[in-house]
Amino acid sequence: MKIFNTITSTDWMIFWMKGLELSFFFKYLALRQFPYPMKKHAFVLSLFFGLFLFVTNSIAQEIKWGKEGSTYFSAVKNEIFKYTLPSSEGQLVLSAAQLTPKGQKPLTITDFTFSQDEKKLLLYTNTKSVWRLQTQGDYWVYELETGQLKQVGKSLPESSLRFAKLSPDGSQVAYVSEFNLYTENLTTGQITPLTKDGNRKLINGTFDWAYEEEFACRDGFQWSPDSKRIAFWQIDANQIRDYFMINTTDSIYSQIIPVEYPKVGESPSPAKIGVVDLSTNQTTWLNIPGDPQQHYLPRMEWNSPELLLVQQLNRKQNHSKILGVNVKSNVVNLIFEEQDETWIDVLSSWENSYGLTYRHEFKWINAGKEFLWFSEKDGWRHLYRIDLTGKVTPVTHGNYDVINLLHFNEKENLLYFHASPDNATQKYLYKAKLDGKGTPERVTPADLSGTHSYVISPNGKYGMHQFSNSYTRPASEWISLPKHQALDPSQSIASKLPKNQGEKTVEFFKINTADGTEMDGWMVKPKNFDATKKYPVLFLVYTEPWGATVKDNFGVGRNRNYQGDMAEDGYIYISVDNRGTPAPKGRAWRKSIYRKIGRLNISDQAEAAKQISQWDFVDPTRMAVWGHSGGGSATLNLLFQYPGLFQTGISLAAVANQLTYDNIYQERYMGLPQENREDFVKGSPISHAKNLRGNLLYIHGTGDDNVHYQNAELLQNELIKYNKQFQFMSYPNRSHSISEGEGTTKHLQTLYTNYLKQHCPPGGRPF
Repeated sequence: MKIFNTITSTDWMIFWMKGLELSFFFKYLALRQFPYPMKKHAFVLSLFFGLFLFVTNSIAQEIKWGKEGSTYFSAVKNEIFKYTLPSSEGQLVLSAAQLTPKGQKPLTITDFTFSQDEKKLLLYTNTKSVWRLQTQGDYWVYELETGQLKQVGKSLPESSLRFAKLSPDGSQVAYVSEFNLYTENLTTGQITPLTKDGNRKLINGTFDWAYEEEFACRDGFQWSPDSKRIAFWQIDANQIRDYFMINTTDSIYSQIIPVEYPKVGESPSPAKIGVVDLSTNQTTWLNIPGDPQQHYLPRMEWNSPELLLVQQLNRKQNHSKILGVNVKSNVVNLIFEEQDETWIDVLSSWENSYGLTYRHEFKWINAGKEFLWFSEKDGWRHLYRIDLTGKVTPVTHGNYDVINLLHFNEKENLLYFHASPDNATQKYLYKAKLDGKGTPERVTPADLSGTHSYVISPNGKYGMHQFSNSYTRPASEWISLPKHQALDPSQSIASKLPKNQGEKTVEFFKINTADGTEMDGWMVKPKNFDATKKYPVLFLVYTEPWGATVKDNFGVGRNRNYQGDMAEDGYIYISVDNRGTPAPKGRAWRKSIYRKIGRLNISDQAEAAKQISQWDFVDPTRMAVWGHSGGGSATLNLLFQYPGLFQTGISLAAVANQLTYDNIYQERYMGLPQENREDFVKGSPISHAKNLRGNLLYIHGTGDDNVHYQNAELLQNELIKYNKQFQFMSYPNRSHSISEGEGTTKHLQTLYTNYLKQHCPPGGRPF
């Protein structure tokens, strides 16, 4: 079945927007060679948004590798199949009938995990959303030897369980329900509460809104390797004020929805880590030094049954410590620390591709005596080996960035990673020696220019390779490594290229700021372009450290909010990545925006727009700009700080006042307002609203838990104050994505398109 070749993407903006989660689709990739009947159209619809958001980290979470490293498991239509490489032949492991509880319908499988001995299967189903993802639901255990299917946590509220995990010895399962942590004996069915004090403000085994949103921390507990202890986070949000969202549409009386949300300048929720001894059910709280209300604990992992490693990050997120804690003696030792003048990234990849089962992990080597660690201390993002005494050994080096680590093999002294030393808009597979010697080698074939993503098998012999560029639809293949050869030549990317490639409509270009900084951009010209005419330009902006817009992958240059074909209608569509965006261009590029959000990024964009406005075929009287989230903020700032440069702007879900956003994100990139409040004020659109000239369409969802609706009303008040006319559209109870509810997407597209055409008319005009 070759459905993947027929799917077209919508707009990559869904990926760029901060706060929107990536879709998962790896589990469907196996279907390419799997002769199982299914309805094509239903399948395509389920994949439509997931396919073009293919990112390595998300894939890695979905594939379930077997112990030997050459097999993997996948859920297909609520059945479990096993695939063996290199043949990729599928074998039914569990049928829908076997996964059907007595007297009920077959389980709808959202996720599954095997026990370490592969004798038990933990199934996740009946899910509900908790903020971004479906992280709450029901769990079932299937005994492969006996064929017994049993629900765990049955006495607890329906769809209330989170992050259930089998113990390493397979005898128990642990989970969170309603902010408390439980274990359940799989033989006796006995449920034992490990905490009893949990509530919305005292959170055990999971995290609050800010930790989840900004650190990707969701799963908040871990089994010890010997199954005798559980380590877990406790977040105390009692001192965090609630932001109240109001639902006025689902009842004749309004409903208040509280969100514990620490605004910038407010102290974080104190976090601590407890270790429960399951023989006594006694909890020992780790003696982590410092004020817990001025630090974060984003990472924790067992090294051995007696040793936990914990990452502690100060509030400004520019001082990181790796602590080793002996859980028996509760003695804490400093293993490694690092400081930066700006901030230290916690996420393992700038692609922000964390998902349902994502967890910050230590990559252990040398039998647990060392771990691999990212640092930018030499000006580039590189990998280092750090041993438990704190000794640091460089692994990668040179004037390039390691985008993310994919695989390492100690026996072969080898590691694989993504990088793109020569073109920041692209991504390739590289290999290097684990001991740090020699020069990295590119593994991706030289004739495939664009963006490549890989998932590599645990034994390092095979990889799932996905490729696209601006004119080539995503294609995938299984390959052997290190030679990068397709396992099935008939299903190789090379064999699909002719039918996957379309017209080269996207042009990449570079533009320089006054101080000589080079920025990447892309442009889509109108169809039937006539160089003797001048055309209107629409700029797409995001501009913040959370995402880049200029990437050579499929979907770039498409506008999800425009009804119709912008090129056909006669628009030039452009986007430029300014300094501060997460591109593999070195630390100086990325960190230059520190304390300058709303200023440096805006001046870079304005300078690019001024230069573009002078191009012969550009009509400087018809220039528009739009963006969502951080891009919405940039749109406002461009209109307000550079009045007249753009005649029209469309801003969605914007942060109008940086002092309203959450503390983790804003303080990471801007510092503490108690120390440099003027930077927040100068970078906020609301401070410059009085300068508005031209046309503004301003859009926000009232149910936005990420960028609160208050931003819209605060900015409206300021615009009203100065008699600045604008058009505003609120979407009741819609979240940050403005996507929920019948008719919402079509309505937003219609509004967006009509406004653009009215105030920035399409089509070429003679000189």
